Amino acid sequence: MVAGPDGAAVLGVTEERGAAVIRVLWQVLALNLFVAVAKIVFGYASGAVSVLSDGFHSLTDAASNLVGIVGARAAARPPDPEHPYGHRKFETGAAVAVAIFLVVVFLEVLRGAFSRLLGGSVAHPRIASFGLVIMAMTIAINLMVVAYESRAARRLGSELLLADATQTRGDVWTSLTVIAALAGARLGLPILDPIAALIVAGFIAYAGYQIARATARILSDRVVISESDIEREVMSVPEVVGCHQIRTRGSVDHVFLDLHVWLPPEMTLTEAHDLSHVVKDRVMSRFPQIADAIIHIEPPPAAIRAAGRRADERSLTRLS
Repeated sequence: MVAGPDGAAVLGVTEERGAAVIRVLWQVLALNLFVAVAKIVFGYASGAVSVLSDGFHSLTDAASNLVGIVGARAAARPPDPEHPYGHRKFETGAAVAVAIFLVVVFLEVLRGAFSRLLGGSVAHPRIASFGLVIMAMTIAINLMVVAYESRAARRLGSELLLADATQTRGDVWTSLTVIAALAGARLGLPILDPIAALIVAGFIAYAGYQIARATARILSDRVVISESDIEREVMSVPEVVGCHQIRTRGSVDHVFLDLHVWLPPEMTLTEAHDLSHVVKDRVMSRFPQIADAIIHIEPPPAAIRAAGRRADERSLTRLS
């Protein structure tokens, strides 16, 4: 067990943790598919383009779950001679595929909404009370998913589950917008249906943007953990003089770290090697999302060694 960012105890990066994350994602996938199918069937049956758009939006949630499952399974595969850093980039590739799928859905939703708005007359969707009950039921399921996935994210220390729960929470607001449009259509304002579809298209576009931005950060090796946070943990190890050239890359829950650590020059090679492992264990315990850390050991620069000697001399002078 290690401490999470909020101090809570979470499971370490183990096969057991990965299997637990995959189980949660499969359960959430089943619920998202049920919600998506219910909305799509109701959308086609009623002719409500807003409901149909929301159904395809929920379908993208299921696609995101599949991306997470692919990533979790890939992470469980050990590195091999052809993939010495593991297989997590397969998740990034799957995320790019989801982003492309979102673009297609976005364009299709826009086409349907504008065809209704510019067609000369707006079709009146057939909204029965049972349809509103279906939409309310899907919102209730989404709220259950948010609560369940958030608890699992805290227990497992999974940023993947936490991000997915946040996305599902946004879907609740989308569905509420659709319900308001359906209520307006029943009151004689059918134009609210395609307008709501345009709002849903905006949510889809934003989801695609978020995925594209996240994958671009991974592919461009953007910093994942701040240098100051790593330095603070390294400097908490006794006998470490300093550190620099701290670099992190990867995804938020699968990070590679390398850094240079300054150790006392009088240390033997064996002592320095042992201390570097203490530093590595300390950092990886504090940040369980780090998959591997490479530490370069070196003596501190001459200026720092000279400053240290002057500080020691001042201390001896005060003692005498």
